[in-house]
Amino acid sequence: MPLYLIEHLEPRVYPWCKLEYAHVSSVVGKQNILFTNTKSSALKKFGKTEAKSVKKLLLDNACVLDPEAKETLTPAIAKKYDTFIFGGILGDYPPRKRTQEEVKLSRPRYNLGKEQMSTDTAVIVTHNIINGTPLDKMQFQDGIEIEIKKGESIQLPYRYLLSNGKPLLPKGLVELLKKRKRF
Repeated sequence: MPLYLIEHLEPRVYPWCKLEYAHVSSVVGKQNILFTNTKSSALKKFGKTEAKSVKKLLLDNACVLDPEAKETLTPAIAKKYDTFIFGGILGDYPPRKRTQEEVKLSRPRYNLGKEQMSTDTAVIVTHNIINGTPLDKMQFQDGIEIEIKKGESIQLPYRYLLSNGKPLLPKGLVELLKKRKRF
């Protein structure tokens, strides 16, 4: 089984991070996830954890998923790797290209298209590619609007994988957004 390595780059583990990481764990299996750059024991229920940054780990057959990479990950390319490295950051919009800055590794880099995805979406899309589904056979929605209360909504300007015609979101995300007092 491949290893999905998420370099946690947020200053702490926010509630939305936990929801995304739980979502990833439910799809790819907790035994296939390694969260690096974190001392949070809260993440141990979603996968393995490592306080060191991925930059300090010795990994064989690893590649980095980066929206700015020139080549797109395909099922044939994915077969060459055992470890897939993601920067656990949901960046600004428009993107500031932080994966290049934060995950500086001399590893092959591949994109999942040019649109920015949430971490859970990127991992699940990669999982689908590893299992033989090319990127162009998946359906996506760019940006979603979530109604917070009557007359008020929040825009999430990222690319989301569609499942049965609806954006595949972490369980509890909509409820979390509705409870937030400020954005």
